[in-house]
Amino acid sequence: MRCTMAAVLILAHAPLASALQAVAGHVYADCGHPVLALDVEPSATPEQVRDQARALMASAPGADWLVLTDVFGATPCNAAMLLSDPVHVRVVTGVNVPMLWRSLCYAKEPLDTVVARAVDGAAQGVMQVSTARPQNQSPNAFARDQVDHHHQQ
Repeated sequence: MRCTMAAVLILAHAPLASALQAVAGHVYADCGHPVLALDVEPSATPEQVRDQARALMASAPGADWLVLTDVFGATPCNAAMLLSDPVHVRVVTGVNVPMLWRSLCYAKEPLDTVVARAVDGAAQGVMQVSTARPQNQSPNAFARDQVDHHHQQ
């Protein structure tokens, strides 16, 4: 029988996966389902990472898995793609804190819903929150520029 709650595995370049797992624990300390992390070392191959990830995933047999990776095309993502299956293991890349928290918030939903919420959380979590600082220019900067550089027209 399959677990009704999505488990989360974070595969990312060291030490990002462990850091994100710790951040998840700050907000969802008692979430009641696995949030596992695998820090990928620079020398690791996708096959080595896949095997390490499978060993971690064996801790929650029957669970549906959301695998979050940091960068598309890098070793963690390539390893995650080796784990992927269309029914019980989904991979989403570009992990950030809003994506992770959204995934955990909706972990009791069907896997397709968790994936959609994760992607929405990531996109909605990226925004510019400050404006550019005004430059220190003289009030009549353009007039002076035209006078000094009229020979370059």
